[in-house]
Amino acid sequence: MKKDRAAGAAAMVVLVGVLAGCAGGRSADGPAEAGDPGPAATAAAPAAAAARWTSTASLPERLAADGTTIVVGDPGARSTVRVLEDPRCPVVEEFERTGAPGLRSGLLSRMVKAEYTFASFKDDRLGGDGSKRAVNALRAALEQGKFVEYHAVLFRHQAEVESSGGFTTERLLQLAAKVPRLRGDAFDTAVRTMRYRAFVTASERAYETTGDDPRGPGTPSVVVNGHPVEGGLYHLLFDEEAVKGLVFDLHYFPARWEKSYLPYKAEVEAEMEAGAEAEGAAS
Repeated sequence: MKKDRAAGAAAMVVLVGVLAGCAGGRSADGPAEAGDPGPAATAAAPAAAAARWTSTASLPERLAADGTTIVVGDPGARSTVRVLEDPRCPVVEEFERTGAPGLRSGLLSRMVKAEYTFASFKDDRLGGDGSKRAVNALRAALEQGKFVEYHAVLFRHQAEVESSGGFTTERLLQLAAKVPRLRGDAFDTAVRTMRYRAFVTASERAYETTGDDPRGPGTPSVVVNGHPVEGGLYHLLFDEEAVKGLVFDLHYFPARWEKSYLPYKAEVEAEMEAGAEAEGAAS
């Protein structure tokens, strides 16, 4: 479901990537039509009238009534971006490093709010309990009003952590020390005792019941105003300007989903299917 790491390899990812749950991809080109500047260009258009927040540390954050969704941004924002992540998934790390800054731009401008649901299926596939412990720690950070900052720190260090023992209790506490005023008896005790174990379990269950696959849709999964960014659009998630443009378009020009994005998605998927068939014939 992704485009252009290499044409043949990416084509095969299109066919099987979603079944793997955590799979990667990237590339930058987005949908455009004659007379339509496309999503990246529209990002330069006027921002929302409300005053911007100056930093992500200022963003409001709360637990939704369902008990599993962490909501970030202006609660009155008209647009919503739903994000499903597993803390140990390397493709989530790639999304957070590459495309997610485009989402944060929309949060700071009050254009959108983000709704995070956290999975922990990577523990079952890789062994250990690092995802569960990381999700518990993120919930503990939310209790201290530090979710956004701690979330950023975890993914900034995810690759090095995964290559050197994973998200252990001590490593999670060490990373928390990088967030001003997060460490303290309440946070440290919650991390050490897995205080939010029930939240971790319920969040994984919420992830698994999203979409048609009983195993869950894979991570990262992103849905903008009810529109899943998947298939031939998935590669847009790994480009900051493409994400920024997509969020902007579906906020101000929702008709572009059917006018531009869906035709582009079909075009990309047709190209990838043709590439996969050609590669299969050649082998």
